[in-house]
Amino acid sequence: MRTVLRNRKGVVRAILAGGVVLGVGAAITLAAWNASDFATGTFKSGTFALEGSIDDTTFAAHPAAPGAALSFTAPVADLSPNDVVYSSYCVRLAAGTTANATVTVNTGTPTGSLAGLTYSLVQTTGTTCDATTTGTSLVPSGTALGTVPGAPTFALSAGSPTTSAGTAVHLCFTVTAAAGLAQGLSGTATWQFAAQSN
Repeated sequence: MRTVLRNRKGVVRAILAGGVVLGVGAAITLAAWNASDFATGTFKSGTFALEGSIDDTTFAAHPAAPGAALSFTAPVADLSPNDVVYSSYCVRLAAGTTANATVTVNTGTPTGSLAGLTYSLVQTTGTTCDATTTGTSLVPSGTALGTVPGAPTFALSAGSPTTSAGTAVHLCFTVTAAAGLAQGLSGTATWQFAAQSN
């Protein structure tokens, strides 16, 4: 009986030893056939900037206060009843901008008194801003200064290549004094051109 047990123990040991050897051999075989491949994505955001000009030559970004000072024709500083004055303004996407934009025209809170003064805003077909100006109406004639009806918009295109500034959109403000304009009025109106990338 003891001999049988010894033989069985020997067989078990031999099997276990063989299994260990087989396991080590299998591990070595698997390691020898492993391989890896890697892929990396690099992500960068684009840039987006709007700039304006009162002369279609010198463009810059203008902060909310005071903004770019529009250059209205005479007699903007000495208005009389029925006077009409004009001012051009241009906006474009700055060099380096990588997306086109939709621009919404808004207005800030006016200061002083603008009673008796109305205006219109036109996206012009040319670069002139006077009584002969034609284009797309953004704000209709007769709109009170300091207000913008609805949410008028226009499109801007990024430069091509994007290292260049985009093509400027020319705008023309026309301000009209009412027949009953009061004397001694003084006030300021501010417009915001809010660009959103698309």
